Amino acid sequence: MTPEQLVEALKNNQAVEFEDSMQVIDEHFDYTPAAFKNGDQENEAGQNAGSCKILAFGQLMALSEEQTLRCFGRFYQDVLGTPEGNDHGNIRNFMKSGWNGVSFETTPLTRK
Repeated sequence: MTPEQLVEALKNNQAVEFEDSMQVIDEHFDYTPAAFKNGDQENEAGQNAGSCKILAFGQLMALSEEQTLRCFGRFYQDVLGTPEGNDHGNIRNFMKSGWNGVSFETTPLTRK
């Protein structure tokens, strides 16, 4: 699947699994660990790489907040099912602060 095909699936509200998102990102982008802030959560370079990749992918592909959250697949569903929980901090913070709360120290993804 290409990045554009993944975006199209998201736009058409098709189910997307976390592993599918990671596969597309890993196949089509070079990843450089980067520190990033997501709402109240600060992540060091290399920490929470999956969240870093998905948030960077969402920015690069101009995804909506909801489309970006859906890239997390079952982990996003877990958060929706446990609104008072404290797991999956990056997902929970992104749900609260959205794109306004996301910033990267350096660019984590570049297209291959």
